[in-house]
Amino acid sequence: MGKPTGFKEFTRELPPDRSPVERVRDWEEFHEHTPDEMLQTQGARCMDCGTPFCQTGMILSGAASGCPVNNLIPEWNDLVYRGLWREALERLHKTNNFPEFTGRVCPAPCEGACVLGIIEPPVTIKNIEYSIIEKGFAEGWVVPRPPKSRTGKKVAVVGSGPAGLACADQLNRAGHKVTVLERADRIGGLLTYGIPNMKLDKEDIVLRRVNLLAAEGVEFVTNADVGRSYPAEKLRTDFDAVVLCCGATQARDLPIEGRDLAGIYPAMEFLTTNTKCLLDGTGMPGALSAKDRDVVVIGGGDTGTDCVGTSIRQGCRSVVQLEILPKPPDSRAPNNPWPEWPKIYRMDYGQEEAAAIFGADPRVYCTTTKKFTGDADGRVSELHTVQIEWKLDANGRYSPQDVPGTEKVIPGQLVLLAMGFLGPEKPLVEALQVETDGRSNVKADYGKFATSVPGVFAAGDMRRGQSLVVWAINEGRAAARECDRYLMGSTNLP
Repeated sequence: MGKPTGFKEFTRELPPDRSPVERVRDWEEFHEHTPDEMLQTQGARCMDCGTPFCQTGMILSGAASGCPVNNLIPEWNDLVYRGLWREALERLHKTNNFPEFTGRVCPAPCEGACVLGIIEPPVTIKNIEYSIIEKGFAEGWVVPRPPKSRTGKKVAVVGSGPAGLACADQLNRAGHKVTVLERADRIGGLLTYGIPNMKLDKEDIVLRRVNLLAAEGVEFVTNADVGRSYPAEKLRTDFDAVVLCCGATQARDLPIEGRDLAGIYPAMEFLTTNTKCLLDGTGMPGALSAKDRDVVVIGGGDTGTDCVGTSIRQGCRSVVQLEILPKPPDSRAPNNPWPEWPKIYRMDYGQEEAAAIFGADPRVYCTTTKKFTGDADGRVSELHTVQIEWKLDANGRYSPQDVPGTEKVIPGQLVLLAMGFLGPEKPLVEALQVETDGRSNVKADYGKFATSVPGVFAAGDMRRGQSLVVWAINEGRAAARECDRYLMGSTNLP
């Protein structure tokens, strides 16, 4: 695919992002667009590698390797190289319902598995994907395509994140009447309230796709909190099947001394409130605001990065990000071979911005918090931390051990807990009486997605646990296929 000698002739190029110093002044997306000529050159770098690991979507050493939705990457790379953009869009939409989302927020396990990446920087797959779909919208190629006929079957999809939207899209294409129930006041779930606007614009990008789905016949109902304000029994009486796509939103807490002090919040509460205030045109509540405060983010993943970028835009005085794991190496370690996801040191957008504003990467590695202390008003003011070493325990597992003499006290008037999620929230699960697994996720086998309750399916983070947007799309599509099979006896969905 691409130009046979392209990988030898052309180097990897990406458009420059907006300057960190400039972009922290607003909430606009920070990625710049790429000229068509550059994109065609980058598509030319795609090798005729024989076995395109980029599109395999395997799990290796606990992480994704290759594209989980099995995007036909070499094919649309080649089509972009040849200037056949509309054909590239058709190939992209065969496997991915929402490339405008994944092209912005996916960490690109496809690039980590790119064969060229063994010897050279990999093909710019993510940027090409993003550019194909944006060109499709700009040229008017992406238009509503309602199904030609209806089956008479009604399906409820609970949750409007990436899994729910993908599932709804596929079931609607099969001709079923699909109603998406969302507990928030806006459709999008994680896409709307979990990812900050500077990574994924809500009104121009998320709402654009939601409006397209609505024009194709999908019905959206907001403020429908199933198991609380919306009776769970209505799902069984009003619909022929139900697909649960509610995510894994039960945040991991940090139950240490001082946790009850004011000013300590789950990261998603902070991020969700910020986005809602931004969309509503209101100010951030003072208790949650980072303005003129020393912010400490506990957790080093994507959510932690989003807290860093958001805190800077709110005008924090300083920001520190505590990470319990060691600093990754600059290049692949011997025990992290290709095509595994490369566990190497990177600076994401939030760290780049912190370095530009405050002079250094905000992350502090191999550090854990032992207690919080507060001021006279009962608000957190300091964190007591200690460095740790990862050592083998009696069971042969690595566990963190405190390093004596490394205790430290750092200021913090706003602490954001970004340590991951433990599974779905309980009210809906209990109301529907679906069986759960040992990790409290809804129990449903991958490939079948059927829960213990007949006619009820589960997909996305609610079933698999906290994961990537692209895995949620994978599961939403697959659950739709199995739901269609349940309703009709057979299915033509991919």
